[in-house]
Amino acid sequence: MTSPWLVVGTVPNETVGLSEGICALESGQLRVGGNPALPVRRGTPALLAACCAATVTLGIPTPVALIAGDAGRGEGSKRAYAHLAAQLLALAPRGITFHYLFPDLAGHDRVFLTAQTLSKTPLLVADAGFMYAAKMSGQARDYDLFTPDAGELAFLADELAPHPFYTRGFLLAEDAQIMDLARRAWETGGAARHLLVKGETDLVLRQSQCLHTISGPRTPAMEAIGGTGDTLTGMVTALLMAGWAIPVACATAALANRLLGELTAPTPATAVAELIGHIPEALRRAIDANARTLLR
Repeated sequence: MTSPWLVVGTVPNETVGLSEGICALESGQLRVGGNPALPVRRGTPALLAACCAATVTLGIPTPVALIAGDAGRGEGSKRAYAHLAAQLLALAPRGITFHYLFPDLAGHDRVFLTAQTLSKTPLLVADAGFMYAAKMSGQARDYDLFTPDAGELAFLADELAPHPFYTRGFLLAEDAQIMDLARRAWETGGAARHLLVKGETDLVLRQSQCLHTISGPRTPAMEAIGGTGDTLTGMVTALLMAGWAIPVACATAALANRLLGELTAPTPATAVAELIGHIPEALRRAIDANARTLLR
C-alpha cells in the first residue's frame, strides 16, 4: 500500500472537533472521513478542496486530512499537534502539508522530531501560520517548501522578529527586493530549501536561486478573492503527491492558478468555491503549456 500524503490545518470554528480521514469534495463541500461536511470558503478547506480537484486530473487518490476547529485561541491546534505526534509513526506519510495552525513551538518540535524518526523522512511543506512556527523553531532549513507572499517572506528574512507583527520596517518597505529578502531568509535560517513566492509575479526559488518566474496570465480580480493562495498550495500538494519535482510542481501550479482567472472571468465578489470546479481544466492546460519547457 502506498504511503499517504497528509494535510494538517484548522478551521475557524471551535464547534468542529478533531477530524482525520481521507478527504473528498462533495457537491462543493469538503468531507474528511465520515465527519460532517465543511463549507469551502478559504483557508485549509480551500487548500484541501483544490487538492482534491487536482487529483482528478492527475488520476491519483485524494490526501488524508487532519482538521481541528480553532478560532485563534490555539486549543484546537494543540489537539492537532498532540494527535499528529502520537499517530505520525503509524501513518508514515510520504509528505505533509502544514497549513493554518497556531504557532506552538513545543507542539511543532514534537511533530518535527517525530517525523525525523521515520524510516524515510517525509517531504515537508508549510504555508500560512505554520511557516511562522517552522521559522521560529530554527528548523526552517529542514523543510522542503514554503509558500510565502512578500509580507510573509519579509518576516522569514527577519532573524530578530519573533512574530510577523514585529517584522522590522525596512524589510517591509516597498523597495525591498524579493530576491534580496529570499537570500537573507535563507542565509539567516528562516527559509525552506525551496520557496514559492506568491505575488504579481510568482517566483520559484531554490536556496535563493530563481528557477522559474510566472507572470501571466494576470486577472486583477483574482487578487481580491480570499483563498486563491490556498488553492495554489493545494495544487502544489497534488502535484507533489503525484511524484513531481518540487520546482516543476510549483511552476505548474502557479500557472494553473492564474489560468483559473481566464476560465472563470471572476469579479472581486467571486467566492473561491466557484473557482474549485475549474481546477481540473486549469491544471490540464498548465501541464500542456509547460510540457515543452519544464522537465517533470
